[in-house]
Amino acid sequence: MTALERAWYRQHSWSRLLTPLSWLFARVVLYRREYLEKRRQPLALPVVVVGNLTVGGTGKTPLIIALVNALRERGYRPGVISRGYGGKAPQYPMRVRESSDPAASGDEPLLIAQVCGCPVVVDPDRYRAARYLQDHTDCDVILSDDGLQHYRLPRDLEIVVVDGERMLGNGLCLPAGPLREPKSRLREADYVIINGGNALVDHPHQYRMFLKPLRFRHLKGTDIRTVDDPPGDSVNAVAAIGNPTRFARTLASLGLSVRLHPFPDHHALSPGDLQFGDGRPVIMTAKDGVKCRGFDHADVWILDVAATLENSGLHTLLDAIEKRVTAL
Repeated sequence: MTALERAWYRQHSWSRLLTPLSWLFARVVLYRREYLEKRRQPLALPVVVVGNLTVGGTGKTPLIIALVNALRERGYRPGVISRGYGGKAPQYPMRVRESSDPAASGDEPLLIAQVCGCPVVVDPDRYRAARYLQDHTDCDVILSDDGLQHYRLPRDLEIVVVDGERMLGNGLCLPAGPLREPKSRLREADYVIINGGNALVDHPHQYRMFLKPLRFRHLKGTDIRTVDDPPGDSVNAVAAIGNPTRFARTLASLGLSVRLHPFPDHHALSPGDLQFGDGRPVIMTAKDGVKCRGFDHADVWILDVAATLENSGLHTLLDAIEKRVTAL
């Protein structure tokens, strides 16, 4: 966590000195939103935006995967669009395949393509990505991984994911706080998903989400272990995600002694990043695992997780999506 992030989430008073800049940022965001919304062009397919108000990861990708799988079980053909953070494609839009280079596609879109097998397209222009799915695939519903602030993209449903541990930080917009938009924007979303933690927000339709550990999977796919049979009692946890300490706590909840090695979100891991010389196995997230497929390490494992929502929250989201699909 950088010094600025510590100020955002631990209420350091000096960050308040940046408040005038936050006011200016919020005003610019409002003008930009009004400008882009006036220039929206319609799409023939319904669009569900799964986004967040804060910078950094909040757990959107596991929710996207859960929604894709559940929609397919109901007979729908979902596709996913993404910015492709951490990647730089030779050209856009880019159709992500299971064998795509994460340096081009980004880690999260590649993970979705590998796990779900659904059409995935990355493009900084979300509208262009959505048009590609509409015109070149048989999708009947589009899920946008992030893109809440991409207001040129039309949307039929908005789902905002909030980190239940960090919440909205000090509640201020950039640069004094972590918010991309004023916190009042949260009330405009159709649903709010709180990822972990015990806090709640001011919204009539909110559900808690938890990431359930499923299994340990060897990086090379040569072995699978249950969560009750870890590859070691003492492990090195490598995490290039938005909230690395959450990953470490998940491993600790399984009874492991954890030495955390955090990296910036979307960091392009190298073989040297996984070498610690202490004989402990290395465990990472599935998101980081897609960037390490070519590594020649004997004792590197991935912890697979699944998003679960309380109080039939997933069924509620699916019903809401289905309502939008049938309305078109």
